[in-house]
Amino acid sequence: MRKMMFAAALAVAAVVGVAFADHVKSGPQTGDTVPGPFHPLNINGDSAGEKACMYCKHGDNPVAVVFARTATCPQTAKLIKKLDEVTAKHADAKMGSYAVFMSDDDKLPAELKKMVEKEGLKNLTVTVDNPAGPEKYKIASDADVTVLLYTDHKVKANYSFKKGEIKDADIESITKDVSKIAPSK
Repeated sequence: MRKMMFAAALAVAAVVGVAFADHVKSGPQTGDTVPGPFHPLNINGDSAGEKACMYCKHGDNPVAVVFARTATCPQTAKLIKKLDEVTAKHADAKMGSYAVFMSDDDKLPAELKKMVEKEGLKNLTVTVDNPAGPEKYKIASDADVTVLLYTDHKVKANYSFKKGEIKDADIESITKDVSKIAPSK
């Protein structure tokens, strides 16, 4: 009996170990201070067509930021649309949100403008930065999507996904976690 329980415990540990070994750690982690300013090219919003600092714009307010490598991923577009909606719902908390697409593809800004129009984004600013992303943020090269929820420049939640891993349930969890930075009234 003990041998069977030990074998079962080892099997569970192996499965859990594989799950954790496959997780990608990307960007500042929960409890970390957000590293600070950087100046990506803004595709929409007040500074469209210019390099402007979204970290600076939002200050100590609650912020949701998405770092993404793939602009054509339907799940990434869905996440951004949901965060745009959640940002509108938390306007009284002065919540801000932005997405940073990390690429040096010259065609990307035009593609992102189309996405902004198609999704009807009004509250979330879409930006473009270099393929590595802002250096101090340490976005993992194998992370296709990294989401930070922060307020007062402190990370309250971090989600990271390899290419193709983000699911509807993850998007739901992220949007629910906005309550960690902008509680509902």
